[in-house]
Amino acid sequence: MSAMLTIDKRGLLLGSLASAAAFGPLGRAATAPSPQGATGDLKLMSPPAAQTADSIAALWDKPQGVAVERYEIHLDGKLAGTSHFTDYTLEGLAPARSYAIAVTAYLADGRVLRSPILSIATKPRGTWHAITAFGAVGDGQTLNTRAIQTAIDACAPGDTVRIPKGIFLSGAIILKSDITLHLDEGATLLGSTDPQHYPIMRYRSEGTEKPCYASLINTADAKGARWRNIAITGAGTINGNGAALRQNELAQKAAERGCVICIRDTDGVYLKGITVRQSPFWCVHPIYCDGLTVNGVSIHTKYDEAGKPYPHMVNGDGLDPDSCRNVFIFNSHIASQDDGIALKSGRDAEGRAVGIPTENVRISHCRFSSGFGVAMGSEMAGGLRNVLVEDCSFENTFSIASVKAPRGRGNVIENVTYRDCTLTYASDEHRDGRWFRGALYVDQFYGEVDPDPHAARPRDAGTAIIRNITFQNIRLDTVGGHAIYLAGLPESPLQNIRFENVIAKGAQGFVAYNVRGLVMDGLAVEARDGKAMEVVNVSA
Repeated sequence: MSAMLTIDKRGLLLGSLASAAAFGPLGRAATAPSPQGATGDLKLMSPPAAQTADSIAALWDKPQGVAVERYEIHLDGKLAGTSHFTDYTLEGLAPARSYAIAVTAYLADGRVLRSPILSIATKPRGTWHAITAFGAVGDGQTLNTRAIQTAIDACAPGDTVRIPKGIFLSGAIILKSDITLHLDEGATLLGSTDPQHYPIMRYRSEGTEKPCYASLINTADAKGARWRNIAITGAGTINGNGAALRQNELAQKAAERGCVICIRDTDGVYLKGITVRQSPFWCVHPIYCDGLTVNGVSIHTKYDEAGKPYPHMVNGDGLDPDSCRNVFIFNSHIASQDDGIALKSGRDAEGRAVGIPTENVRISHCRFSSGFGVAMGSEMAGGLRNVLVEDCSFENTFSIASVKAPRGRGNVIENVTYRDCTLTYASDEHRDGRWFRGALYVDQFYGEVDPDPHAARPRDAGTAIIRNITFQNIRLDTVGGHAIYLAGLPESPLQNIRFENVIAKGAQGFVAYNVRGLVMDGLAVEARDGKAMEVVNVSA
């Protein structure tokens, strides 16, 4: 027999969930309409680097406190399209031309909100360099590393390297400033499985700088300078061939495993439309980047196109922005073997010494179909702050949120909001354990087999702080473990953890250890097995 509780903002036990229908469908009536509840400024903008010669991506803020029926997007005063989400990409534009963009929101209560007009220009169209003109052969067998690199090196600022339809086998290639790598529909850049085709470079791996095999697509060591304006676009596929490459790199043991894409020390990175598959390690790893935009990208680290699992995959994260700022990820699909998106900023003393946080991150209108959702950490020693995860669906995904900082990391995770998200997890593949604790979890005992919430240790530079985490308008149903799990350290309790309009059903219910400032305003928890709530050292 299942246990049920509903808690209001006073933390009172209210009994059964008879009024659950009042929450309504997420994204429409999850928050009850309010005459004064909507913001008036949609804050329309185009993210950093999200302009090409023929497209402009636009984002705007979602009105809060009221449901939105639809958005209309206008280009130069004419209707260009509609959306139910807060992003839209205008295609087929002319190069090097300024456009006027505006958005109108039609609210469920009959009101209309209009954005200010955004004036922004497309980029000039440079020269396109087809890799076949440099000797590349798309037969899936010829090694094309030199031909592709020669095409890249031939580019002037603003030029594009084009990979046409075909399967182009390659080792590591190195991008440079002010160029675009474009993959046509039907094009595949296929990674070689020979570790000799990936020179050893020094990159950050799992939070510390160390020798690593180069990734399939890289930037070189900037030697204290910065790269700028790098784009990877198109409808083609980048396949790291990671199942075999991982085994070969582990057998050679010359360095840590590489990724499929590793862009480092770059201002203005745009990933648009591409599909990225099968990495030997984390799949897409931006490091020390400012102005990262990911639009309409599909990342698959667990299954091939037919749904068959890639063999031997471990640590198969999808996308890991690492000490990056001003990050926008939207309209994308991630099916990962591990964390779908993991925000990181270095490990322990080295990460604290580097001291570059990941900050100002917006993840919206994304779909996750395997793995562990959107994670903060666990390598977060440079700090993580100012993160919004909004309007995302999690299907057959173990968790929506994992905020994790084990002892030794230090620094702060703060100002994180997950809102208007749904999760269903009906698989028997994973259960709660030392590496993942529930569908919504905040865990400062990450990695400990049998944590003792009472056993305090002295505070030091490695004692992390987690504060100001909000979960709002969320529905979840999981058989994998806890619906909600909060575990702060006795020497560093979690601070200001807030639940608003959350309906959560799990194998187990709600656990909270060592929390200061827990707000539960419209929280409903159901446990299929065991207790609905366990609370230790928690205060409002």
